[in-house]
Amino acid sequence: MKLTNNQKKYLRSLAHDLKPVVMVGQHGLSEAVLAELQSSMEIHELLKIKVRAENREEKQQIVEKIVAFAEADIVQVIGGVLVIYKPFDEDPVITLPRK
Repeated sequence: MKLTNNQKKYLRSLAHDLKPVVMVGQHGLSEAVLAELQSSMEIHELLKIKVRAENREEKQQIVEKIVAFAEADIVQVIGGVLVIYKPFDEDPVITLPRK
């Protein structure tokens, strides 16, 4: 699903007060981090993830791996914080604006 700019703006407003649920530390994207991400995606549609990386290229690779693993859409990336959105298959909690 491709998010429109208006939908991303709406999701950013919802994510503003969220605390990071998953944190990727100096050891990168380990199996434990992926397991935590998987369990968090079952509970939350909108996730804030803290990514610590040595440089931009490494951070970008981690962000791409997270998005591919979670099969989610990127809402925003600011500094070391990533916000992703994946609606629940049944009974989504967040209702997106149409356009």
